[in-house]
Amino acid sequence: MHIFPRLRGKWPAGPMGGVAFPHDAPLRRSAPAPAHAGEHGAAAMSDKNRLSDVRLDEASLAPAGPEAEQERRVAIFDLLEANSFALDGLDAGPYALALSIQEQRLIFDVAGADGAAARTFVLSLTPLKRVVRDYFMICDSYYQAIRTATPQQIEAIDMARRGLHNEGSELLRERLAGKATFDLDTARRLFTLICALHARG
Repeated sequence: MHIFPRLRGKWPAGPMGGVAFPHDAPLRRSAPAPAHAGEHGAAAMSDKNRLSDVRLDEASLAPAGPEAEQERRVAIFDLLEANSFALDGLDAGPYALALSIQEQRLIFDVAGADGAAARTFVLSLTPLKRVVRDYFMICDSYYQAIRTATPQQIEAIDMARRGLHNEGSELLRERLAGKATFDLDTARRLFTLICALHARG
């Protein structure tokens, strides 16, 4: 099962050893310029609205082989590298996120900068199951296609894959609306991580 299509020998390796797949990763933001004296408040607020740590409850996840473990590490690395995340009605960031799966429910345990529990969100996995399943299938199709298909066929599969990735990302934002606020790039990285949680590899 390939969440991140492996184009070994065609594209450069990513930061954690996986392949850097350009359509999955939003454009990197350049480093912000140093804040002037009157901008410290805005800079501090921006620094708070993010995830500074992401951890998985391994005991609650499906058994994973080495490739699936690697994809989970890559997904966490990408999420931490660039994200925006804020809890609605609470200013306690930057935040630490612990993810687990219990009885077909996805548990988001969020702690504030002081380490104290801030919020817990419980989402049913049922609405996400179809998108995750279809995303797995199309990633496998893509992996097979790069060996034998024409460039036009590969592009068509890739467009469908990206469409499913966006659908899952938007669904995640809808499910957490009113609880947490994060941009589409962060939603995409979160959805990739959720897919990786289901990988057995």
